[in-house]
Amino acid sequence: MSINLLKAHVNVHVGGIDLRFPHHENERAQSNALTAQETVDMWVHGEHLLFEGRKMSKSAGNVVLLQDVIDRGLDPLALRFSLLENRYRSQMDLSWASLEAAHTTLRRWRTAMAQWGSADDLKFDQEVIDALTNDLDTPRAMQRLRAIEKDPAIGALDKRAIFLFADQVLGLDLARAEIQKPLTPEIESLLTQRAQARADKNWSASDQLRAQLEEAGLEINDGPTGQSWSWR
Repeated sequence: MSINLLKAHVNVHVGGIDLRFPHHENERAQSNALTAQETVDMWVHGEHLLFEGRKMSKSAGNVVLLQDVIDRGLDPLALRFSLLENRYRSQMDLSWASLEAAHTTLRRWRTAMAQWGSADDLKFDQEVIDALTNDLDTPRAMQRLRAIEKDPAIGALDKRAIFLFADQVLGLDLARAEIQKPLTPEIESLLTQRAQARADKNWSASDQLRAQLEEAGLEINDGPTGQSWSWR
């Protein structure tokens, strides 16, 4: 079927590591014999995916669908974010905790993108390119973006341009505007109280106020420049 649809040439053939032998070796032998050429340019095999310590499989009954991610109130691209933070050649242990963390970071990046401006300019970043061209080292590329986000020496417009450049490959829809609605006076008061509690190093009060804010629908993030927030 692939030979018919792709005109006897496949650029990249992907599959799980368990299919490398004998399935893909047999497929290669048959395809090459039929076409009298190397049919596939590159074979890419991903390691097994675990979910909370167990191999994800239909027989184990622990398959997580994208709809399950959405039903939990998470951005479906949080799954892609989680996958990008792991090497495809390494076994990955996915969990709801890691998906929630990815969701939080994705929301934070989109909020930051809006704060960095609205230009559509792209800026080439050599470290991102070096990572992606080194056997698709997406974790290193993601680490580079985290470093850029926190680097005070890089201007806001440059940060946005680099993130847009990287997103052409990462596909995280980073320019998408997050839902914004006005804060009520009560929520503004809670945010002010929490900022003061953190300044006073009153961590117990800070945690209690965070819980109240999250119950009101806000997502709170603490960074070197203070607290930031976004709507869930």
